[in-house]
Formats: sequence, structure tokens, C-alpha cells
Amino acid sequence: MDLDVAQVRAFVRTAEELHFGRAAGTLAISQQALSKRIARLESLLGTELFQRGGNGVRLTEAGQRFLAPARQTVAAADAAVAAAVGKERPLRVDVWGHLYAPMRTLAQVAGRAGELALGHGRDLPSVTTALLHGDIDAAFGRAHPPLPAGLAHRLVRLEPVDAVLSTDHPLAAEPALRPDQLRDSTLWAPGALDRLDFLHRFADRFGIRNTATSINLGLAHFLAEVAEDPRRFSLVPADVPLPEVPGLRSVPLVDPTPLYAWSLLWRSGNGHPGLNGLAAACAEEAGRSRWLEYDPTRDWLPEPPTSGPGPGPGPGRE
Repeated sequence: MDLDVAQVRAFVRTAEELHFGRAAGTLAISQQALSKRIARLESLLGTELFQRGGNGVRLTEAGQRFLAPARQTVAAADAAVAAAVGKERPLRVDVWGHLYAPMRTLAQVAGRAGELALGHGRDLPSVTTALLHGDIDAAFGRAHPPLPAGLAHRLVRLEPVDAVLSTDHPLAAEPALRPDQLRDSTLWAPGALDRLDFLHRFADRFGIRNTATSINLGLAHFLAEVAEDPRRFSLVPADVPLPEVPGLRSVPLVDPTPLYAWSLLWRSGNGHPGLNGLAAACAEEAGRSRWLEYDPTRDWLPEPPTSGPGPGPGPGRE
């Protein structure tokens, strides 16, 4: 039995979207063409892969069993095409969490990681979807559970977080602050708090009762909004270069120091050789710059490392 890769690819996209129209759109084909490809594949296999009904599309048991090897088939076909062409395409990497400037960390390792094609994802859910679809090879930002099945991540950097507040804030003159000293202030967030996991968990952990949201129009605009009100504060990784905003002060947080965790994220089974190069460059810089220091008696992480602060296995051994 010879499988048609186009039919298998149509199945994988539909299994990921659970919607024929959206899956067809990602493949730039009509919904009718997609349905025909899947019907031919089901006929070849002699079994239904999807249940179609008024409640939408669901995988059958056969479809669930077929999904993982189908993804591997598509990945192997793409790798074979690249090998035949004779030139490995660049590693496609997206970053997210733009307010916290992930590119400044990735820039420190990019020159040692081979050829990269960089892009910007909107948030963690959009990035994980792009990874599962094979639209990108890796991503860099804050990865937090639960992650979809089929994805793996590697801790790259733990970065101390500072509080930024108006110079008119009652605590602005302090040389350092404990997070719980901010409980009567208003946490200013660049979007809905339920979509900003780190800020949401910080507010829960340290009893921040008052929160308010803005629109993410860039770091300078966001910090100007913080500076406008003496009750507001927000959190920014300590190494982020702050724009010149009048009336703003950055204050270190201690006892404990919150740490923002940056991770490299990829799809399990992705065989692009650039993944190992990028992971190795991250590990090298983490050792040189002490990026992974973590002391539970001094620091706070929403998800503390479960197997020590080291970065774990590289993509080639995941």
C-alpha cells in the first residue's frame, strides 16, 4: 500500500484543526479538494478516520492511531525533498512575548546556531499551533503547562524581574521591594490577565488584589501608562532595555526574586539539524552567563524546575 503524501498531509491538518474549512485554508486548497483527498485516503486504508456530524469533526479510533505516524510521514517527506534539493532550509524560529523583548536573548546565541529565519508569533497558543502544523521548527518565549501533546521544550534562561512604577508611587524611593509590598497597588497588564500567565500567577501568589489591563501598543506606550498613575506597577525582566519614559522608576524585587523563564520549544520528531545547533548554543551561553541559577530559598518561579535548574536534553534526544 503506497500512501499519497498530499492525502496524508490533508489528514494531519484536518486532525489538528478539527475543521475542514480551516484545514483547507492552511493548505491553500478548496474545502472540496481537501475532502476528496481524505476520502481517497480513507478508501485506501479501508477505514474512516473522521466522524462527521452536527457536533463537528472528531477523530475515530483509527484516526487517533494514525495521527502520530502520519505526522512522521509528512516530516520525512519534507526532509527528503530538502535533501534532494541539496540545500538545508533555514531553521524557522518564532518568538513571542514581545513586551518582554525575547529577541534580545535569542540574539546572543543566533550567530552560533546556523542559519535562522525569524518570525513573530502572537502568543503561546498561536505558536504551538504553528509548531504542530509544521509552519515553524522552533519557538522561543515563556512555555508553561499544559502544552499540547507532541511538543517538547527546554529551559534556556531564568531572568530576574523588576517592578516598574511611577516616581510618584509611595514605594518608588525604596532601593528594593518584596513582592508582597505591592499588594495594595494596581498591577497594570498589557492585555487580559488570563492570557498573561506569568502576571496572573504573580498576582495570585503575592495577593495583588487590584489589576487593570491595557492594549499592547509597545513597551514605551505601556510604560508611559504605568508612569501616569502613582497606584500602578508592572513587571519587566531586569535586562530589558527600558525606553526613556519620564516619571518612571525600576526597582529590584527581592525575598523572593521572581524569575521569568525563557524556553526553546519544538515539535517532537522534527529532524531539522539546526535544532541541535540552536539548543547547543543556548546551553553554552547559559553556562557562560549563569542563566539557569535558581535557589528556591531566594527565588520564585510559577513552575519550579522538577529536575534541577539544568536545561535538560537537547532536541536530538527528546
